[in-house]
Amino acid sequence: MVQHKIFISILLGIFLFPALLSAQVIESLDSNNPNVKWKVKPQDEIRDIDPLFQPGYNSDDWVRAIVPATVFISYVEAGLEKDPNYADNISQVDKAKYDKSFVYRAEFSIPGTFTKEKTWLNFRGINRKGEIFLNGKRLGELDGFMERGKFDISSIAKKDGNNILVVIVHIPQKPLNNVGSPTYLSSAGWDWMPYVPGLNSGITDKVYLSNTGALIIEDPWVRTDLPTNAQADLSIKMSVKNTTPDYQSAKLKVTINPGNIQFTQDLGGIWGNSTMELDLNKNKFKELVINNPRLWWPNGYGEPNLYTCNLELSVGENVSYKKEVKFGIKRYSYDTDGDVLHVSVNGKRVFLKGGNWGMSEYLLRCRGDEYDTKIRLHKEMNFNMIRNWLGSTTDDEFYEACDKYGILVWDDFWLNANPVLPADIHAFNKNAIEKIKRVRNHPSIAVWCGNNEGYPVAPLKNWLKENIATFDAGDRYYQAKSNDDNLSGSGVWGNFDPRWYFIKYPASSTKGNVSWGLRTEIGTAVFVNYESFKKFMPEDKLWPRNEMWNQHFFGQLAFNATPDKYEKTIAERYGTPTGIEDFCRKAQLLNIETNQAMYEGWLDNMWNDASGILIWMSQSAYPSMVWQTYDYYYDLTGAFWGAKNACVPLHIQWNPYNNSVKVINTTSEDHKGLTAEAAVYNSDGKEVSRLSNSAKVDSYINTATNAFTIPFYTNNNIATGKEVVASSTETGTPKDITDGNMTTRWSSRGQDDQWVYVDLGKDENVYGVGLNFEDAYGKKYKIQVSSDAKEWKDVYTEEHGETGLHDIYFDDVTARYVRMQGIKRGSDWGYSLWEFKVYGGTQHNEGLTDVHFVRLTLKDNKGNIVDENTYWRGTDRNDFTALNSLPKVNLKVASKVVKRNGKCIVEAKITNPSSSPAAAFAVWVQLHNSKTKERILPAILNDNYFTLLNGESKNIQIEFDESLLKAGEEPVLTASPYNNQPK
Repeated sequence: MVQHKIFISILLGIFLFPALLSAQVIESLDSNNPNVKWKVKPQDEIRDIDPLFQPGYNSDDWVRAIVPATVFISYVEAGLEKDPNYADNISQVDKAKYDKSFVYRAEFSIPGTFTKEKTWLNFRGINRKGEIFLNGKRLGELDGFMERGKFDISSIAKKDGNNILVVIVHIPQKPLNNVGSPTYLSSAGWDWMPYVPGLNSGITDKVYLSNTGALIIEDPWVRTDLPTNAQADLSIKMSVKNTTPDYQSAKLKVTINPGNIQFTQDLGGIWGNSTMELDLNKNKFKELVINNPRLWWPNGYGEPNLYTCNLELSVGENVSYKKEVKFGIKRYSYDTDGDVLHVSVNGKRVFLKGGNWGMSEYLLRCRGDEYDTKIRLHKEMNFNMIRNWLGSTTDDEFYEACDKYGILVWDDFWLNANPVLPADIHAFNKNAIEKIKRVRNHPSIAVWCGNNEGYPVAPLKNWLKENIATFDAGDRYYQAKSNDDNLSGSGVWGNFDPRWYFIKYPASSTKGNVSWGLRTEIGTAVFVNYESFKKFMPEDKLWPRNEMWNQHFFGQLAFNATPDKYEKTIAERYGTPTGIEDFCRKAQLLNIETNQAMYEGWLDNMWNDASGILIWMSQSAYPSMVWQTYDYYYDLTGAFWGAKNACVPLHIQWNPYNNSVKVINTTSEDHKGLTAEAAVYNSDGKEVSRLSNSAKVDSYINTATNAFTIPFYTNNNIATGKEVVASSTETGTPKDITDGNMTTRWSSRGQDDQWVYVDLGKDENVYGVGLNFEDAYGKKYKIQVSSDAKEWKDVYTEEHGETGLHDIYFDDVTARYVRMQGIKRGSDWGYSLWEFKVYGGTQHNEGLTDVHFVRLTLKDNKGNIVDENTYWRGTDRNDFTALNSLPKVNLKVASKVVKRNGKCIVEAKITNPSSSPAAAFAVWVQLHNSKTKERILPAILNDNYFTLLNGESKNIQIEFDESLLKAGEEPVLTASPYNNQPK
């Protein structure tokens, strides 16, 4: 099992350096190098640093330091602090012990392989500021957590014996938001992670030595342009620096692969201590025109092909410097048609599906290959974008994994909401430039964003814009504010009935366009499974809900997640939980429902006017019960599977509001001759044939195509010819709206609070209305019902009404009177209706069990299944408690284990026998260790929480690293349907 223990995280990253560094002669100085001894101690306990450089200095009373990491984590790993993940341990830490400056000390030797004339000491990041000394000499200062350090220690370092490195690390200035920026702003606590003692200060990125000749290359930049997708024009910019006082002649060799493209540039001479700026392009080198290039595509639209550019700088016959740059051939373009931001890659619009990352891990313990796991899980959810919220993820491996898996990055800078400048705007700006230079070669960068839910304050407002124009050449879009200006706001962050996400323009909590549009934040609480919950929750706090839950953000600390509403919804929809295990398993059903509906609601309105949705959040930085898809321990919650099901590139989905079935194509290809099928099954597994349907569909690139409507409702209009009463009349008569004549209309006087109601003559079952507004329409209005025309009940509220026909559905209700109550007019006139239909009459649930299943299947023109979705539906749309009475089923499970290339792959076939008394609902598959009984995580599964009808089978494949098992241990697979849980 992967835990966020620092020693494991470091092992994942041993000697793993970014592609930019991989061709250099380097030596890690991280604490995973057994020849480097790091220690740390508070600065206020050290009177003078000079003695630290003396050979034989006694550091026994110092704490062993972990590098890269934070100061606080060094103390945790030394056993001086309790596990910060467990209970409320982290909130009990004495903050004053860490909220101050610390001194790091390390001893190292220069490798014998360093034979070139220049030896460099390199830092990739110190939070927030670092003063650096070697062998008693001050090398300089790094001011900001993104600033890189490259110090020439050729004349300072001892070639033989130990060298002593001292780094004084200063914490960010408070308050972090935004005074302490650039830094990890959420370190002072947020509504999803606790206050971190020391504010995540420390040597937070790699430290290493490198060895070069006199000439070096700085910040090489490979840009790509696509006149057409059949031709790529490359340009390579870089600085060549002469680090000696002597005049040097040089030659540059460039090799690009795939294709083995090579050419050489004679640079002539470079004066001592000076820099030559190079701009290599197709006008100078025809080799930089690549025909039929392998393009980099976002996930779902094509392969994320990558190229390497190897640069070799020579002086005479000797290689002075090597550097490798990975890049992707791509072209971004953008439009704001309809006041909605659209992103296109290689000339094709991309519907954005993804999530926000708050932090990779709240104590900065995510390292190395762990990023590959996290991003791979996003690929498995069929996501194509991650928002790097507040720029909180800074590691190169994050961007490398996004490049590898085709995940676009919406990349924020370190400003949040309020109009407060950083204490040092120049340090902020310098770090912003550093960030752009560090990551601009990554093809995954799609959007730069200046501020979270606010605008950058001058002068940063223009500085950021100019930085991007200068150092990224305008290749990507700059968005000043994360939730406005062609965006549809941010929020809400709590759960709603799945139908709410399909009703026009789900409300945001903040300013933005009134639309689906591009929503950069929307989410819900996501409770974990029991086995994860008990890892961080003390046994006496497991149940019932208590303050310790709040410490893990299921309570007032995360009020935006509406945990009270989440808990209430579980009880109403699935029955009052009997204990924590029952609560956790029911929560997964709610997680699936809500998260699938969020994405499918936006996909249902693709380009009309939806262009994308990023949930808050898609991964977990802290053991909690909010805003995640997989949890802190990599358990794939119901939210993961809801999102994955919704985001399949070629997808069939059901709109639970109007019962339409659509085929969604978020690929770069047309798919013709598809067959869309729908079938409804009762809980006993028997089909309700009257509700079955199928249709042939041609699904074109980037379309949501309507296939048919499942006839749960017949839309029987029971208002025709019925009496009508209105608050006022300007045109026609009230009864004109129930006469069936589309050329007659009624209108009210020109006031907002006008109303009109239909008298059905007796109590009837009612489940919807059909309104046909003339140009004088209702912008805001309610649909209300009553049995006496005195006491009215709201059944629907419209916030963004329009002219024309509108069918509105709600839960079945018994009523005699149905009213449109105006709130706000959409014109200077009153309210005018051509027609007012009332849908209802007979009960429409005949022949359906209290809970039934909607099975959608999409087949290609050869009959192969390309997507399948199963939804559960109640005759009472908010009541699924009948699921608790499903008969037990005895599943048949056959499995085998295959080991290949360091991976264990479990292949299983799970069958619900034909003789089964019911459908096997929400089958939950898990792997446990045969000896420890612990879950085997992280693991990649192709499906979970699936439903098997009688006689159906499902092939399951689970992949995990073989290293997660020790000798004699085996994976044990279990498949547990919801039916079989204790009642």
